[in-house]
Amino acid sequence: MNDVLTDPGREALRQPAAFRTAEGAADGPVDHVLVCKQVHDVNHDTKTFAFEPAGPGLFRHDPGQYLAFTFEIDGREVSRCYTLSSPPSRPHLATITVKRVPGGRVSNWLHDVLVPGAVVRARGPMGRFSTARHPASAYLFLSGGSGVTPLMSMTRTLYDLASPADVAFVHSARTPADIPFRQELALMAATAPAIRVAHVCEDGGRAERWQGHRGRLSLGMLQEIVPDLLDREVFCCGPAGYMRAVRRMLHAAGHPEARYHEESFEAPGPGPVPAPAPAPACAPALASAPDPARSAGDSGPAPRFTVELSRSGTTIECDAGTPVLEAAARAGITLPSSCGEGLCGTCVTTLHQGSVSMRHQGGLRPRDSAQNKILLCCATPLENLVIDA
Repeated sequence: MNDVLTDPGREALRQPAAFRTAEGAADGPVDHVLVCKQVHDVNHDTKTFAFEPAGPGLFRHDPGQYLAFTFEIDGREVSRCYTLSSPPSRPHLATITVKRVPGGRVSNWLHDVLVPGAVVRARGPMGRFSTARHPASAYLFLSGGSGVTPLMSMTRTLYDLASPADVAFVHSARTPADIPFRQELALMAATAPAIRVAHVCEDGGRAERWQGHRGRLSLGMLQEIVPDLLDREVFCCGPAGYMRAVRRMLHAAGHPEARYHEESFEAPGPGPVPAPAPAPACAPALASAPDPARSAGDSGPAPRFTVELSRSGTTIECDAGTPVLEAAARAGITLPSSCGEGLCGTCVTTLHQGSVSMRHQGGLRPRDSAQNKILLCCATPLENLVIDA
């Protein structure tokens, strides 16, 4: 989603593997002013918001990529990342699909306040979680809850392009009433022989007598739905617990790790932070910046610094080489963040005092750096810090 197509009929409707990778374009993720065009209900607690560019242009992105939005709520700017649920094969509008979260500041504002005609800002597209980067003859799409959005973008793309790729789409929901895009998925499955859809509901609910798979997704259930799952490229998105369970299932089944890709925007929660797992194939690897606070031959403990959060008056400790965002999470403090990879800019804040080592992936613009902004997800302290948080 970063430049205007001169011939959308030809360029936007290529096969998925031939889509130009937006993140690889020379200008990279860019800023956009978007106008809300339409809002419609997906189910009882989920809405889709459709946006068009404020100026002439068409959207260009890979299926599964996301935008970092900035909303003005109660006089303050709030940033959130949302995956585009729309496919690049429909380039005139970009849509996000948002589930209302009890107590959620942004989701409730979107549901209750955002209306057609409203103007928002966004940056992107970003992300490597895409079939465009992993072309295959057979896919398994696994989603739980609102994790369905990037997989809808991918499925819509394959459907629009009449792709011969075999798609097994398996979504897990609490009840039938919580299944998003149910009618659209049924239509695609009915009209495209290569697309199969299965839903798994924990509870049958009260509105209908559920005849489908019931309970939580298990390996036995998955093998029943998709007997050839070992031969498929797997894309998974959903709550952290759901994705952990899926990884365990696929590992037990002997599915190749190189053919598994996942996406999550969840910030690390409070408590001990586990040792990092190998980066999924869909996530860009961040190069570790050398730590000037330690000499090459020093094998002792890393220096420890203080980080003062000026708004709350809280002070935490952070080791050299540890991102400030991670140190805050260990201290039980949740700070705004999304991608965790130095891409989206959600965790940007002002550094009032001190200095940091930082390598990011485009989430900080030159003018931000000039204003002493840092990204908490990839900023490691070189001395004691005071930040605007």
